[in-house]
Amino acid sequence: MTPHWDDMRIFLAVARAESLSGAGRVLRIDPATVGRRVARLEETLGAPLFAKSPTGYALSEAGARLMTHAIRAEQAMEAATHDLGGETGGLAGQIRIGAPDGCANFVLPQVCAAIAADNPDLEIQIVALPRVFNLTRREADMVIAVSPPTAGRLSVQKITDYRLHLAATARYLCQHPDIARLEDLRAHRIVGYIPDMIFDRELDYLGEAGIDRVDLASNSVSVQLHLVARGGGLGVLHDFSLPWLCGARRVLPEQFALTRSFYLVRHADDRRLERQNRFAAALVDGLRQEVARLEAMA
Repeated sequence: MTPHWDDMRIFLAVARAESLSGAGRVLRIDPATVGRRVARLEETLGAPLFAKSPTGYALSEAGARLMTHAIRAEQAMEAATHDLGGETGGLAGQIRIGAPDGCANFVLPQVCAAIAADNPDLEIQIVALPRVFNLTRREADMVIAVSPPTAGRLSVQKITDYRLHLAATARYLCQHPDIARLEDLRAHRIVGYIPDMIFDRELDYLGEAGIDRVDLASNSVSVQLHLVARGGGLGVLHDFSLPWLCGARRVLPEQFALTRSFYLVRHADDRRLERQNRFAAALVDGLRQEVARLEAMA
């Protein structure tokens, strides 16, 4: 028996949310109904699609195999809808972007708000997580990454470079010993990432400054900025975040400066979807302009 597309749509939502309640919120369907539809699909296919536990729904071996086919069916349905409906008007539907929280906090809101203003029927979701996203499992439609992935059927486009410097508030610097060289940092409190939670080597900023300790640490860039803003110490901050930090000063800018890059990562098959191509183009253009604007203000 051939499964219904609507059941496949529900299967995809459960696989992505890893729970009936999460899928129900996305689909606006009662979780009990979601569970019944999953059970019906499992009966139709004659195989368990999920391993159920108190922590959620994980794909079984059969579910993982079905995921590939379900995603292709989803892409085909979306492509057909947009082909028949045309793409001359504004963008519509839902697009989810995964991003590291520095970009998600200080750059993406302005860019996505502008895109949304031009496309009132478009729903944009920003997922800010300090980890690598899994596009194969469709945790997001597209991801902004700090290093280009080297495995998987992915499309990778460089967006822009961005810069980082040591920074502190003027008040902190006035109340603590002068800093004339990197060695002087040993006399200061350091704000940075929790060392064992750095999920990408490109984020090991302090290591490049020869700093081997972190006095105030967080896995969140936003929290690090707030620690610096409250006089907690010095941190390596994005130049595009400095306009948000009142009284911020770069420290040793001639001796220590980093350049990193943002990349837009998409599933290779999504290059066939005109709606996503148009959104990606607007996103990349907006990010380039916004990073340049904020860095000019720093």
